[in-house]
Amino acid sequence: MARRDGGPTPFAAPVSRRLLLGGLATAGALATGAPAMAQVRQAGGWDVIVVGAGVFGAWTAWNLQRQGQKVLLLDAWGAGHARSSSGGETRLIRTEYAANALYTRWAWESLAEWHDLARRHESPIFQEVGALYFYPQDSAKIDESIALQRSLGIPIEKLTGAQMAKRWPQIDFDGLTVGVMQPTMGALMARRSVQTLVADFVKAGGSFRTLAVDTPRSDRVSLGAITGNGETLQAGQYVFACGPWLPKLFPEVVGGRIVPTRQEVFYFAPEPGDDRFAAPHMPAWVDAGDPDLHYGFPDIEARGFKIALDGHGPKYDPDGTDRRITDQGLADVRAYLAKRFPALAKRPLAASEVCQYENSDNGHMLVDRHPQWSNCWIVGGGTGHGFKHGPAMGRYVAGLLLGTGKAEPDFTLAAHKVHG
Repeated sequence: MARRDGGPTPFAAPVSRRLLLGGLATAGALATGAPAMAQVRQAGGWDVIVVGAGVFGAWTAWNLQRQGQKVLLLDAWGAGHARSSSGGETRLIRTEYAANALYTRWAWESLAEWHDLARRHESPIFQEVGALYFYPQDSAKIDESIALQRSLGIPIEKLTGAQMAKRWPQIDFDGLTVGVMQPTMGALMARRSVQTLVADFVKAGGSFRTLAVDTPRSDRVSLGAITGNGETLQAGQYVFACGPWLPKLFPEVVGGRIVPTRQEVFYFAPEPGDDRFAAPHMPAWVDAGDPDLHYGFPDIEARGFKIALDGHGPKYDPDGTDRRITDQGLADVRAYLAKRFPALAKRPLAASEVCQYENSDNGHMLVDRHPQWSNCWIVGGGTGHGFKHGPAMGRYVAGLLLGTGKAEPDFTLAAHKVHG
C-alpha cells in the first residue's frame, strides 16, 4: 500500500514525497493514429486497457469511460487488494503543500470528487475528521501556504501551541509552537473507495477483470497487444498503473526510478470507553516537529488509533516475504507515543499492517509515454502522498491519452533520476 499519507511536513526537506507537483509526459499524437484504433476495435479489442486497479488506474479508467472510450481495467488480485498501494484502511487528504499551487489545487479539486463518490453511494468513503499539522516554530512558508489555501477558498486555521494544548489536551505539544488545522480535510477510506469506484465504472459500461499481465514486449514503435494467463488482449492504447510492480514490468525504462520501501502501520486500542482518541475529539495529524515525521488518524470505525512513521524503510519486494511488523518497529512507535500521546504508550496493539511506499527520487509522480511504444503510458510513483490526488490524476492521464491535456515536465521519465 502506498503510504497512508499522513503527509510529510511540506516545509522540511526540499526533496521528498511531500514535494510539489510537477509534470507529466509530453503529449502528442499516437503513431498508430485513428486507423490503427479502428482496426483494433473491429478485431473486438478495446480503446484502452488499464493495467492496475489501484487509485490511479481506477480513476483513469473511470474518466476515460466517461469520455466515450471502451475501457478494460485489469488487476492481478482485484481492486484495492491487500498488497496494493491503494489497499488498507485510511489515507489522509490535505491541502497543506508548502504553497505549491498545483498540488494544493489538485488535492482541493479531488476532495470534491471524493465527496461526489460518497454521495452517490451514501457510503462513509470520506471521514471529515479534520487534519492538524503541528510545527516547532513559525515560518514565512507556513504563512505562504495558508495564504494560497485561503485564496482557493479552503477553510484553514493557524493556531498557537497554547491553543492546540487547550483544544486537544490528550496530545502533548511540548516543543511545538504553531499548528495548522484544516477542518474540512480528513480520512479517505482507501480500499472501500477504490472498490466503490470500480463498481461505478463497471455499472456505467466499463469492463473489469482479474488477470495477471506478463511483461509487455514489442519490437515495433507501438505495443500491439498484452498477454496474461495464456490470453492475448488488444487495445489502441495501454496504461500501466501498477504501483510497486512497475519496476518489474519495465526494468529498463522504470527500473530504479521507482523504489518500493517497506513501511509499518500500527493501530492501538484506547482504554475502554475512552473516546478522546476518536473523532470528533481527535483529528488526523502530522507531527512536523518530529525528525522522523510520525503521522496518524483517530480511531475510525473502531479500528484503533492509527500511527505510522513516514521515514523510508528498507527496499522491499511487494511479492516478497510475509507482511509482519518488527519488534523494533513496535518499540520505536511506543517510544514516540510516550512523548506525544502518553495515554496510549502502553495500550495493547489492536492491529498492524505492512505496506510499501513507491518512492521516486524527487517526490513527484512518474507519468510518461513509454520511450519506444507511442501508445503505452506508465503511471505511478505515488511516493506516499499520491492517493488523495486520484481523481485529478485520472483526469490528467485521460487528457494525455485523448490529446486534450497539457503535460507537466516534472513527471517525465527524464525528470526522474535512477536511485543510487
